[in-house]
Amino acid sequence: LMVRDLSLPPAHAFGTPLTNVSLRLHEGEVLGIGGVAGNGQDELLAALSGEILAPEATLFLGGRDISRLGPDARRRAGVLTGPEERLGHAAAPDMSLTENALLSVSYDPAMVKRGLIDWSATRAFAESVIARFDVRTPGPDTAARALSGGNLQKYVMGREIVQNPMVLVVNQPTWGVDAAAAAVIRQALLDLAAQGAGVIVISQDLDELMEVSDRFAGLTNGRLSSFRPTSDLSVEEIGL
Repeated sequence: LMVRDLSLPPAHAFGTPLTNVSLRLHEGEVLGIGGVAGNGQDELLAALSGEILAPEATLFLGGRDISRLGPDARRRAGVLTGPEERLGHAAAPDMSLTENALLSVSYDPAMVKRGLIDWSATRAFAESVIARFDVRTPGPDTAARALSGGNLQKYVMGREIVQNPMVLVVNQPTWGVDAAAAAVIRQALLDLAAQGAGVIVISQDLDELMEVSDRFAGLTNGRLSSFRPTSDLSVEEIGL
């Protein structure tokens, strides 16, 4: 994935405009992006997911310009995202876990064939996420709002990871989960990269970013610093 001089004016951003953001994500790499909340994290994820359409010739996937593709087309191309707000953005509160699974895999012909939903396949997909990420729930027919925050976080992160995307971008992936669940999610992100995916982790947790990322950059007032190898960085340098 390549982002080249991406700028979003205030009228197209939720709050913080992005200014000349550039990055290059390679296969098998984890990029960490840190910063204090409200510095453009939500806007960057929305631009990468297609919720905000970027100016032409600013986003490329394998050399293909995807700047003007919306979320469904991005997903079909292999770019999946996990936003920070789990209830209301990553999941529809009153829909079941199976229905919420469908919302992110409806592009998959194994789930929707000739316009018809294959509910048995969708339910099986939801059950696989529940099992792999140890989501504590009565079952896939449970409404998303009935889950605890930590269990819903495991579900929405797991739902994206098990699809084996080419690129995965997540914002605050372990927010609100216990230490054991956070370790499972982080390891799953590392395993995904080891399989050849490119992963971008946006987080306010510096320890998390230092643990999982190969290269690190800071996001401040909508501007992204140059990336540095995480192995060469200290927390003090990041703060400065």
